[in-house]
Amino acid sequence: MNDLRLQALAALCEAEPSAKAEQARALHAAAADLPLDAGRHIERPSGVPGRPERPRLVPTLQVPKRSPFTTEGRAALLHAIAHIEFNAINLALDAVWRFEGMPAEFYLDWIRVAGEEALHFTLLHEHLQGLGFRYGDFDAHDGLWTMAERTAGDVLARMALVPRTLEARGLDATPPLQAKLARAGDTRAVEILDIILRDEVGHVRIGNRWYRELCRQRGLDPIALYPELVARYEAPRLRPPFNLEARELAGFSPEELAYLGA
Repeated sequence: MNDLRLQALAALCEAEPSAKAEQARALHAAAADLPLDAGRHIERPSGVPGRPERPRLVPTLQVPKRSPFTTEGRAALLHAIAHIEFNAINLALDAVWRFEGMPAEFYLDWIRVAGEEALHFTLLHEHLQGLGFRYGDFDAHDGLWTMAERTAGDVLARMALVPRTLEARGLDATPPLQAKLARAGDTRAVEILDIILRDEVGHVRIGNRWYRELCRQRGLDPIALYPELVARYEAPRLRPPFNLEARELAGFSPEELAYLGA
């Protein structure tokens, strides 16, 4: 049970959010010293992913938009970000246990991501509690995990459409969110989002690395393949404005940045 991939699966199945975050951070700290059986086939157990009874999951359009200029509205906005980070812990842990036969660096990369996403969730949840709320107090949607399920059968599609598509949207969305929160006077939230943006650049870069490597192994053109995968898996079309500086730091090529304007 001390195998890295099995421990990642155990953390994924943990339903209590703070316990999941603590397990993910501990696993990240210990990962380099844990045994790793990359070739082992692991059957999916029930309870994937583990999550609490709340928040209630509703369709995306049913999640109300709130103003950050009231305490409750700001809490709802921070809750939405915390929910994204909670799902991001699950997505990173899922990549570790699910996809067998990858190089050791792949698993260590995604354990690192899980640990950093867990830190993000913890910081946001602590700040949310300082406003008098907790994770689960507002409705949320399940868009990130839906794409994880769609791409469960192909690690290349997962790399293309989760880190470098859905998570890359956070690179675009974070600066406008920070501006709103700054106008609302929430300097702590702005500081937390600085940490998140810094780390997410690295996470998207990891997605780009493994997407390109898998394309190379399969003899596929990563530029030409990407729109085919978007259509095949019904991924959301990206809409401006784009944070081109952050995307470039995250490893998107000039051709890929040009695609955004197509």
